Amino acid sequence: MGKILGVVNQKGGVGKTTTAINLSACLALEGLKILLVDCDPQANASSGLGLQRDDSRHSIYDVLVGAAPAEQVILPTEIATLSVLPGSKNLTGANVELAGAEGRETRLRNALATVKDHYDLVILDCPPALDLLTLNSLVAADSLIVPMQAEYFALEGISELISTLERVKAAFNPDIEIEGVLLTMYDDRTNLAQQVTETLREYFKERLFRTVIPRNIRLAEAPSHGKPVALYDGRSRGTEAYFELTGEFLARNNMESPRSKERKAAADRPKAEVRFWPYH
Repeated sequence: MGKILGVVNQKGGVGKTTTAINLSACLALEGLKILLVDCDPQANASSGLGLQRDDSRHSIYDVLVGAAPAEQVILPTEIATLSVLPGSKNLTGANVELAGAEGRETRLRNALATVKDHYDLVILDCPPALDLLTLNSLVAADSLIVPMQAEYFALEGISELISTLERVKAAFNPDIEIEGVLLTMYDDRTNLAQQVTETLREYFKERLFRTVIPRNIRLAEAPSHGKPVALYDGRSRGTEAYFELTGEFLARNNMESPRSKERKAAADRPKAEVRFWPYH
């Protein structure tokens, strides 16, 4: 398939990297081959999957500046079908170094063109800014997931993102669309959360995911152990929510995971007849 999905929001602290890590992991645990690309200079998606910080290691920075091809930089993770193209703090300098470079907006798209067809899905964890790194991600992506909290300022931020997206569509990537808006760190006990949800539903309609990601301590703890929440605590509310999001995402894209096919096949097998003694 080779679809490229950007996880983007210029506002920080909205669960963007948490979503990139855990959606990637859940899709991979469903048997899909996933590549997570860490485009953030903080490299939290890389460390959240167990990759220790290593400034001597090649990263997406080297790919963007043409020092190494993407296929040589990709690393495995604890999940067999999940790979990561790691980030590094050197990405901070990429905004300056690429400012006057030819084709600066298309560096990431061109780099991923050689590897994307080896994966069912490529997921981009974008930095919390509307800079050249995010622009590269928007130019490379086929669609976007926008994580956001149910707060007033989040509504203001998403209008800026939509404005930027329209300019990118006009200049570089006419086919890019918002796949969905995802509510994160959600607490349905507050009136504000319910009001913001209704406002988003009126505007985005079916593009607002039905799944919401709750506030969950296991989601917050998992990155410090270098694991997605599904491996850290498979029974937590956070794990359940991200598997639910995975199912909704696959349904929207008319995709069926290998694990889903296995579950259906098992359910269709005739059950063995139970016999009780004395046998006749």
